[in-house]
Amino acid sequence: MTTILPRRLAAAAAATALAFGALAAGTAMPAMAAAESSVFVVHGIPGQPVDVYVNGDKTLENFQPGKVAGPLKLPAGSYDLALTKPGEPIGQAIVKADGAKVPGGANISIVAHLTADGDPTITPFVNDTSKTGAGKARLIVRHTAAAPAVDVRAGGEPVFENLTNPKEAKADIAAGTVKSDVVLAGKSEPVIGPADLDLAEGTATIVYAIGSAEQQTLTLVSQTIDGLHSAPGGVPSGTGGLADTSTPAWWYIAVAAGVLLLAAGGVRYATARK
Repeated sequence: MTTILPRRLAAAAAATALAFGALAAGTAMPAMAAAESSVFVVHGIPGQPVDVYVNGDKTLENFQPGKVAGPLKLPAGSYDLALTKPGEPIGQAIVKADGAKVPGGANISIVAHLTADGDPTITPFVNDTSKTGAGKARLIVRHTAAAPAVDVRAGGEPVFENLTNPKEAKADIAAGTVKSDVVLAGKSEPVIGPADLDLAEGTATIVYAIGSAEQQTLTLVSQTIDGLHSAPGGVPSGTGGLADTSTPAWWYIAVAAGVLLLAAGGVRYATARK
């Protein structure tokens, strides 16, 4: 496996990336879709560093909340994943996924976060790396916080409304600096922000709402994928560089559909301990 991160970090990101379960099962893929996947890992469980295990081996210690790792290249394969509190054994995992399969040729962000009810979980998102128009930037907002539905506002006006965990909303808008905030759906008082987002031309800025509304730990984590200019042709890349897989649009749809398989039971939650 060829990575663009140090071996231990790449292994840890690989471990977390495996959580999207049987995305490729039953899907016929053309030769180009068999390429390695490009994967980012986002840690959105507030106040909880984790140790990451893959196939029973500890691959990363004390991975901190609010951090984004990647991108890295991962071959297709099947693995067991577990996240524990630092120093605790796999048997006391916070969350785990067994027999998780990685498809090929996708661009994915894997997020460890809280459900709307506050339980730890892992959710995969397929990143839209299609080209943007001249003068445009892509804004993607993902609700991965323990909170009810939210509205995302720009300049005080709602741009994405009634967004629920773990959904996303996106739009290609004029490049520039946007002052944004997040409010509970239908409310006016911000629960996150306001914050200035620098949306550069030909980039996709992905903003994750993480934390807990009840515990007042809501905050934002951002990720940027650049090189999406329409002309001259750019090479999609993350904050560390990411090659264009030239994967057809139907494959992204197939991978996105696989998210439903994960939600239906690809992730097992650890039993709560006293």
